Amino acid sequence: MSNPDTAARPLRLIFAGTPEFAVPCLAACQADGIEVVAVYTQPDRPAGRGRKLAPSPVKQAALAAGIVVEQPASLKPAAAQQTLANYRPDMLVVVAYGLILPPAVLAIPTHGCWNVHASLLPRWRGAAPIQRAILAGDRETGVALMQMEAGLDTGPVMLERRTDIGPEDTGGSLHDRLSLLGAQLLVAGLTQLRTGHAPVAFAQAEDGVTYAHKLDKAEARLDFHRTAQELERQVRAFDPWPVATAQIGGEALRILAAQPLALDHHATPGSLLAARPTGIDVACAEGALRITAVQRAGGRRITAGDYLNARPELRQRQ
Repeated sequence: MSNPDTAARPLRLIFAGTPEFAVPCLAACQADGIEVVAVYTQPDRPAGRGRKLAPSPVKQAALAAGIVVEQPASLKPAAAQQTLANYRPDMLVVVAYGLILPPAVLAIPTHGCWNVHASLLPRWRGAAPIQRAILAGDRETGVALMQMEAGLDTGPVMLERRTDIGPEDTGGSLHDRLSLLGAQLLVAGLTQLRTGHAPVAFAQAEDGVTYAHKLDKAEARLDFHRTAQELERQVRAFDPWPVATAQIGGEALRILAAQPLALDHHATPGSLLAARPTGIDVACAEGALRITAVQRAGGRRITAGDYLNARPELRQRQ
């Protein structure tokens, strides 16, 4: 629907986001015809070995751009909601913010609240859609521009962009690609709004709903009673966090790269089948996992060959 008032003056926009994923979207909002009146991000958190308080990537980007930053611990208190309302926003854009927006907040902006979500909704609603898509073996994912409502990622979708999930994609590579794709999608939506024709929102399908639950470090341990294909996807999905781990030759290692092998064997899952410079083959419930890069405790990334040079007793397995 055309809106001459919005098209004739700068759009007053509040941006809410926290991690690196959201930074390109914040940059996309800093365009002609848009005034980012405030950026909301989570409070500074302890980080690094010294556990000193560190600003979020979005806060750093906002301060560099000279934008006012708000960091409430919650948006549920009436005072926090009033502070947001005082900015008189036309639009609230939310990208991986990490805080719940109560209905009272959703009702404040003139044009409501838009969310850039890293999946093709309704598949993978929730906190970790990128990693869950890789874990599930999905061949395609994307980003969705959604009109927010009270439910968890249940709002109608206005626009989407798709991308293939390649056999080499990791959680990190897919994260970076979707981050940029999300910014492009947001630009398209804001451009339509600024020209007086807001994108049309369509209700999500009732079929195909899945939830991308938050990642837990406990999920990182490889269980060789699963198939080699599943474990290889786990290694890729959990790169760069929380990083897959496994016991190899009695030592706990971070598993940074691996390949599934369609190998028939009768070995106990978890036992070593071979250990060569090209990789360490571990028996799985189905097939074998060839581990090609690892990290020892306190060490750096090394190839399987370099690791075997430090563990000559394992090289006897040919």
